[in-house]
Order: sequence, then C-alpha cells, then structure tokens
Amino acid sequence: MSRIQLGPNQKKILLLLLTGVGLGVARSPGQYFKVIKGAKSEWDKINYLALRRSIASLYKSKLIKEKENSDGSITMVLTDNGKKKAITFNIKNIEIKKPKIWDKKWRLLIFDIPEKKRYARDALREVLKRIGFLELQRSVFIFPYQCQSELDFVIEFFNIRPYVRTATVVDLDNELHLREIFNIS
Repeated sequence: MSRIQLGPNQKKILLLLLTGVGLGVARSPGQYFKVIKGAKSEWDKINYLALRRSIASLYKSKLIKEKENSDGSITMVLTDNGKKKAITFNIKNIEIKKPKIWDKKWRLLIFDIPEKKRYARDALREVLKRIGFLELQRSVFIFPYQCQSELDFVIEFFNIRPYVRTATVVDLDNELHLREIFNIS
C-alpha cells in the first residue's frame, strides 16, 4: 500500500470525522460535550478554501467517501482506512515505541515560537513531555529514539513549522547522565 502524505487540514478533517465516531461511543453527557468542544475548536481553525481542497484530496485518496441521505444532502464519512489513519494522528494518544536496541542517536528539538503563538508553544511543551522528551532548556528537548514522523505530525498539528528545528545528534557531553535518565544501558 502506498504511503499517503496528509497536510495539517486533512489531518484535522479526519480527526473531526472521527469525532462522529467518538460521539457514538460517548457514555455520558460530560464525554459527549468534551468531544463536541474539541471538535469545534479544531473546526474554527480551518481555512474554508483549504478545506475544500483538502476534502477533494481525501476523497481521491479514498480516506473518506460520500453518503447520500434520504433528503438529498451528502454526508462525508470515513472509510475503514480513513478511520485507521485518523486514529494514528490523534494528538492526545500519540506515543513513541521504544525499540529493542538503541541506535545510539539523540533526537533534539529546538524551537523559538513567538509570543503571538504562545498557546501552540505551551501545547508543544506539554505534548513533548507527555511522550517522554526531556527538557534540557526552556526551548530545547531531547529524546533517544526515532520519532521524526511523530514530531512532524505534532509540528504540523500546531502549525509551527517555521519556528522549530530538529536534529539527530551522535555525541553529547552529558550522554552518561541522559542514558541514566532514559534508563538506557
């Protein structure tokens, strides 16, 4: 199967469509409204011209399909492949698998995000800490395992690509200390 590259709007659309699934399994009014609130917040961020292009692209890639309703309206629904892709890109459940053998490389993420994007900056810090990155300095994080695709998704999700740099490092002066922190033998 060919690898489908999705832009930030396409990823958000898939997540929003998956919201419908979330509403179907919500067991309480509290869960229901939490799902709705998250979906509305993402919907408000989408540019409508980009939205139309993104929907067309998702349709071509067979991640969504049209369903005609009895009243003549059209509903866009996720295909099974689209559901898998949407779950893969869920920012709240993102995790990085620890490989059996460490490749002896460090992944460094450095950012300088302006104050006008403070929300994205704070959210990025929160996600990085949650997935296991160590904060070396206020805008410098480190991680010992391959995670570029996850980082790319997080960076695109928060729309901060111009402000973030990533690097793979093979030699650090404090490597022994970091190996202790990450429990790497």
